[in-house]
Amino acid sequence: MESFAHWFIDTFGSNPIILGLIGGIIITAMNAAGALLVLVVSEVSQKMLDAMLGFAAGIMLTASFTSLILPGIEYGSVYTVIIGIIIGVVFLDLADHFIPHMHFIMGEEGGHSKRLKAVWLFIIAITLHNMPEGLAVGVGFGSGNIKDAVILMLAIGFQNIPEGLAVSISSLHAGMGKRFYASLVGIRAGLVEIPLAILGAWAVTAMSTILPYAMGFAAGAMLYVISDEIIPETHRQGHERVATFGTMVGILVMLYLDVALG
Repeated sequence: MESFAHWFIDTFGSNPIILGLIGGIIITAMNAAGALLVLVVSEVSQKMLDAMLGFAAGIMLTASFTSLILPGIEYGSVYTVIIGIIIGVVFLDLADHFIPHMHFIMGEEGGHSKRLKAVWLFIIAITLHNMPEGLAVGVGFGSGNIKDAVILMLAIGFQNIPEGLAVSISSLHAGMGKRFYASLVGIRAGLVEIPLAILGAWAVTAMSTILPYAMGFAAGAMLYVISDEIIPETHRQGHERVATFGTMVGILVMLYLDVALG
């Protein structure tokens, strides 16, 4: 990973904001690749979708600690990271309560809006889900630890592939257009990761003192999404066992990436 990190810097430079942009583009492209699989995959069962989302949750859960919380404590202190986590959780909770959006199983949440079509309510829901991921990658590159940032970028990118496919398949099952339109739904929902990666890199570069807070914020936001959305969604249709095994596999994959590439 040292050599890959050096190649990454040699190719794209050492400006953290540029690296945040590149990282955001890469994870968004991997999300798009997953979303486009709906064009060639004939059918995916709900059980398999829940397993894939469980896998994504496992990677996000482990990355929250190995790539954000523990490094954040080293940069600052456990107290600064805890404060960041609390702020991240509160921010996502407020967004979840006040921004109108829709989940396929739980239905419409947040502020009620008759003006927005169901597809846009769904896109908003997935956008809220993807916000912490883009922010986390940007904060990682803004920290200056390129090796750990690259590991986090690859981890988020890998879990974005099944996640993008799950979003497209779910929108297809919900009758939101044909396969091509369903793939566009998955792609559009992931585009928010690019500006948030840039924002995260810029914020911690411009104000280095907020780095541990920002790492805690990104981790708290991801943990909130896992606990409040992904796990409940994957357990609502009787597939909690396979979803749990998917989560365990995601945890093991992220641990391997962190140790083997770190």
